Amino acid sequence: MSFTVTANAIFLEVINKYHVINTVDQSFSNPYIENDQLIEHLLFRKCWIDTVQWHYEDIIRDPEIDPVAALTLKRQIDASNQDRTDMVEYIDSYFLKKYAHITPKPSAKINSESPAWAIDRLSILALKIYHMDEEARRPDATEAHKQACKKKLDVLLEQRIDLSTAIEELLLDIENGDKYMKVYKQMKMYNDDELNPVLRGQK
Repeated sequence: MSFTVTANAIFLEVINKYHVINTVDQSFSNPYIENDQLIEHLLFRKCWIDTVQWHYEDIIRDPEIDPVAALTLKRQIDASNQDRTDMVEYIDSYFLKKYAHITPKPSAKINSESPAWAIDRLSILALKIYHMDEEARRPDATEAHKQACKKKLDVLLEQRIDLSTAIEELLLDIENGDKYMKVYKQMKMYNDDELNPVLRGQK
């Protein structure tokens, strides 16, 4: 089974599991064993973070939201964004370790994004597909709305094929030494007490 077949299946598993209760406050449990040699637990956790944040973003756009609740939710979104970035780096660390024994060819090139950031886009794409499909079948929607969403869904499904193919090719290129991984930490400044002048000024 190819990597992206596994990843897409886990992403769908996550999204379906979330929607059983369908609340951002539900508890999280990972059915996959944490193991440095396996990536499934990282993929599950990554998509769970994305799924909860997807619904945070829906909630905060409520024009009637209480300002105090909105500020609390903004803090939750900030924390979720940091968790998302951390998970991307964990996934890249998995691939760095997996391919550590590979010696890149002299002609090897670097990719514009790491495997994990491409996987990040694949996870978000799974959420877009799920919710666009939901809209295309919504019983109380107009036929025009459903048809418009069906067209968008077709594009998203095609995009998933293309992105999955690109990820498979990237991993194969790294494995064959035709491309090499070079990962940069995100170095976000606004969460750092020393780098954000507003936070630094409150010390």
